[in-house]
Amino acid sequence: MNYILVSGKKGQLGSELKDIASKDNCQFIFTDRDDLDITSENILKEAFEKYKPAFFINCAAYTAVDKAETDQVTAYKINAEAVGNIAKQCHQYNARLIHISTDYVFDGKGTQPYKTDAKTDPVNYYGYTKLMGEQLALNNNPQTIVIRTSWVYSAYGANFVKTMLRLMKERKELNVVSDQFGSPTYARDLAEAIIQIISGELSVVSGGKTEESTQSLQLTAHGFPGIYHFSNEGDISWYDFAVAIRDIKQLDCAVNPIPTSAYPTPAKRPAYSVFDKTKIVNTFNIQLKHWKDSLKECLEKL
Repeated sequence: MNYILVSGKKGQLGSELKDIASKDNCQFIFTDRDDLDITSENILKEAFEKYKPAFFINCAAYTAVDKAETDQVTAYKINAEAVGNIAKQCHQYNARLIHISTDYVFDGKGTQPYKTDAKTDPVNYYGYTKLMGEQLALNNNPQTIVIRTSWVYSAYGANFVKTMLRLMKERKELNVVSDQFGSPTYARDLAEAIIQIISGELSVVSGGKTEESTQSLQLTAHGFPGIYHFSNEGDISWYDFAVAIRDIKQLDCAVNPIPTSAYPTPAKRPAYSVFDKTKIVNTFNIQLKHWKDSLKECLEKL
């Protein structure tokens, strides 16, 4: 039996993974901080000794971007130190780490979609901690896959889509930033991509490889470690995103475009964070959906 440990089960991505994970050929162990405190090296050691997982999917993160500017110790502990310790355990037990990172590792001054090897230069402390987490993960375990993603939303948790829906029902008018550009990511699509990546080696999904071929894959040099970018297709502003949400749901709320300068926040945001996703598409044969199609799918659930 192949065990797959997943942290952050109550978050957007962890919840979506829990919905779609097949247990035919693997045993998924979904955890949150009550089950598995990733900031405790001893607790991590105990979990790895108990399960000896084939994969560890790290969906846990400190994601309060503005709060991270002042709560720096906690943000670094969760987003960097803990990731490094997870990677050490993965290396010891020959497990593959799939670690989720962010577009905030870039400064947002680009004008073309960021490739995976583009220069990183975060503009806020949250982005810095996530970048440190990437580096510790890759340094401590050569079999790490880092997946950077952006503008994540889901039927679960708190996110831009759910906030817009609530505000549009409460107010007649909203102002939304129109000079920050990126690509939304439906967490369900990212979860499906992760399952597809895992299934290539361990036959997670039904109808996958035989037990014999799976064993032979485990004996090979674990696939394709490194950094990958994932989001839905298309690039838009937050204003465009809000207008699409309103129009799809046919809500009666005026949405006004405003510059970032009119909506100051404790932490700076990158103005441009569109990804080049060629690497993940070509390496794992991932099929990307357009952002509007995925948005419609999510809104139907809400």
